[in-house]
Amino acid sequence: MKRKRILLAGGAGLLGTSFMTILMLVGVNSGMAPMPEPIPRAIVGSLLPLSGAPLMLVAMISHFVYGAVWAILADQTFPDFDWIRGIMLGAFLWIIMQLVVLPLIGWGFFGINHTPAIAVATLILHLIYGAT
Repeated sequence: MKRKRILLAGGAGLLGTSFMTILMLVGVNSGMAPMPEPIPRAIVGSLLPLSGAPLMLVAMISHFVYGAVWAILADQTFPDFDWIRGIMLGAFLWIIMQLVVLPLIGWGFFGINHTPAIAVATLILHLIYGAT
């Protein structure tokens, strides 16, 4: 039973990550998103000497693993995990991104080194992840 629950939570995390990733990639590639590049690619690019397709592959794998792991951790921590707690998880992960990750990759708190619109766009994406 516990294994099945872990698999379901991981699957939900992958699904939520899929939705937010598709929207992010469409937004970045169409020029509608305020981000200069997909954030997972910027993170991995700041950590590893990769470029091109290998960089994007590692970035996407890392992003999906991150989304699945957080969903599993949340599900195991809160026995009655539901979409409201999921939205709270998404908001928590968004705050970590804004206060830790974006400054570490040089984008500044809330992406201010590029545009504050990054904060709004990424909040929407994280809430979609959480609601899923």
